[in-house]
Amino acid sequence: MDNFIEWNDFQRIDMRVGTVLSAEGFPKARKPAYILHVDFGPEIGVKKSSAQVTDLYSIEDLIGKQVLAIVNFAPKQIGPIMSECLVTGFMQADGKVVLAVPDQNVKNGTKLA
Repeated sequence: MDNFIEWNDFQRIDMRVGTVLSAEGFPKARKPAYILHVDFGPEIGVKKSSAQVTDLYSIEDLIGKQVLAIVNFAPKQIGPIMSECLVTGFMQADGKVVLAVPDQNVKNGTKLA
């Protein structure tokens, strides 16, 4: 591997745990997606994101699920919505995305250590 980053590069990424408060279909997205509203606690608040996780998750599966997201990306226009964070996941060989989640409940807003 020859594309190493420096520790300072990693420290600039603000990755936090949040709980999905609501999810809805996003029919105007180019690829199937949901619009998620994620609560990152009182310091950060609720942020909106588009997530292409429709293959493996229903709306009901997502409500109350804790997710790991990058909260310090600049907002990005995705169709008619402004995405305010990047919910993370792992893309399988078949193109389906598995969400990156903590294996135990964590206080909303907790930063990745």
